Amino acid sequence: MKHEDPYSGKPLVVVGTVAIDSIRTPFGEREQVFGGSASYFSYAASFFHKVSLVGVVGEDFPPEYRRVLQERTIDLSNLKTVSGKTFAWKGFYEDDMNSAKTLETHLNVLASFDPEISLNHDPEFVFLANVDPVLQLKVLDQLAKPSLRFTACDTMNYWIASKREDLLKVLARVDGFVLNDAEARQLTGEPNLVRAAQIIRGYGPGCVIIKKGEHGVLVNAYNRFFALPAFPLETVFDPTGAGDSFAGGMMGYLSVTGDTSFENLKRAAAYGSVMASFAVEEFGLEKLRKISRADLDERLHLFKQVSHF
Repeated sequence: MKHEDPYSGKPLVVVGTVAIDSIRTPFGEREQVFGGSASYFSYAASFFHKVSLVGVVGEDFPPEYRRVLQERTIDLSNLKTVSGKTFAWKGFYEDDMNSAKTLETHLNVLASFDPEISLNHDPEFVFLANVDPVLQLKVLDQLAKPSLRFTACDTMNYWIASKREDLLKVLARVDGFVLNDAEARQLTGEPNLVRAAQIIRGYGPGCVIIKKGEHGVLVNAYNRFFALPAFPLETVFDPTGAGDSFAGGMMGYLSVTGDTSFENLKRAAAYGSVMASFAVEEFGLEKLRKISRADLDERLHLFKQVSHF
């Protein structure tokens, strides 16, 4: 398939966190790791298309982290710097690399974040990364324009437990929902993921994408199912940004092709899976900074070989 020039067209918009993480896994420990849902998503999506990042950081946000984002086609004019400290998370992984254990969460400037989006274009593709559903609703109110073609969101167990009603309001207004298997079961009370996806589609989104970590992804869209394994890896160093990298790869591909059909959604999910497989191979964004679009295409070809029969 011939791809558009990623510098042309309207940028993909993402709203989410830009963070400073501290992470421990069985393979090592790192302090001051550049992270956040919007950071991983933007970097991953930028392999396919331009991205406009909407977020907030504090005065302590390192200039070198901003330069990391500036390496790519990522517009930072809506990344605000305010008085205070940047959102920070500290956690660890044990033998189960699919599940992080949180030690500390410091909302800092995120606690008072009130997104006011100023864009020089009418967005067509928008992703509401993992933030408070109330903020996601505020963004949707600002972007309620006829130009919108596909809007998707993410969430986490904390919001499902504490702000379920607000989250359901978000789901009633988006086209796609990306969440992991534990979150799908928590939200629906249904242990079977196929049935859980059907229930979630009843909340509003036509496309439900359930991430299953090392076990792949399940897509329920337009009354059809698609299951994809994860790319087989011998070593997983840091899974922290895997889900956001998956979403970035998927949404980046959808936005550059402009095609939200079921067949193209399958291809987008495959690119998302390949993107996530690179992201987990090193801490933070380190691995994604070392690869090219050609590396993604090469691994996608290998992915086809190991999953086709």
